[in-house]
Amino acid sequence: MQETTPAVGADGLAALKAIGLEGGLAGDVKISCAGLAETLGASSQTASRRLQRLEEADLIEREVVNDGQWVVMTDPGEARLRAEYADYRRLFDESAELTLTGAVTGGMGEGRHYISLPGYKRQFKQRLGYEPYPGTLNIDLNERSVRIRGELAAIEAVPIDAWEDEGRTYGSASCYVATVEGNGRTFEPTHVIVPDRTHHDEDQIEVIAPEMLRDELGLADGDELTVRIEER
Repeated sequence: MQETTPAVGADGLAALKAIGLEGGLAGDVKISCAGLAETLGASSQTASRRLQRLEEADLIEREVVNDGQWVVMTDPGEARLRAEYADYRRLFDESAELTLTGAVTGGMGEGRHYISLPGYKRQFKQRLGYEPYPGTLNIDLNERSVRIRGELAAIEAVPIDAWEDEGRTYGSASCYVATVEGNGRTFEPTHVIVPDRTHHDEDQIEVIAPEMLRDELGLADGDELTVRIEER
């Protein structure tokens, strides 16, 4: 049976934020259950349970010692906080956008196959307004962009639904409206496509467009790109 990751609600996020404010984003920080309980307005037992749940959800790592515990936030933990931050930014900054930067890299060729499947092509045409060039532009994100990628979760996406063909199910995806800049040129419309199930790590994104972006922007592997993602 596949293991499930424990859900972390508002109480858990409050504990995660408290850890971040204590320095847990930068490295190991010593936390006591009593101190965290005082910050959260809860009992020590409740604070301990929240830390345990955060650890089980892979949002923190910790080492228990005699007088407390050393805690550090994981990359998924930082991404979760950044998604919360992005939600608040949307409330107070209507012009907010997410800017990701990285370098062009070669893909595994799977994008060309999946982008060309009829169940996806039909939805792209209806929902994005174009049929993408058969293939994706793969971008290795720099360190800063990997950290802030979690803010994508707060941006409204164009949904691409799962579909079936001859007994096989093809998964769903989310498409984010974007503009790509590279080599002094700009191309739009493009979309960052995030399959619900993907082999890519969090340090890479895929971009689709109605034309071959490598040709339109004169790109080669290693060239730097900026991808600006905006609300629909």
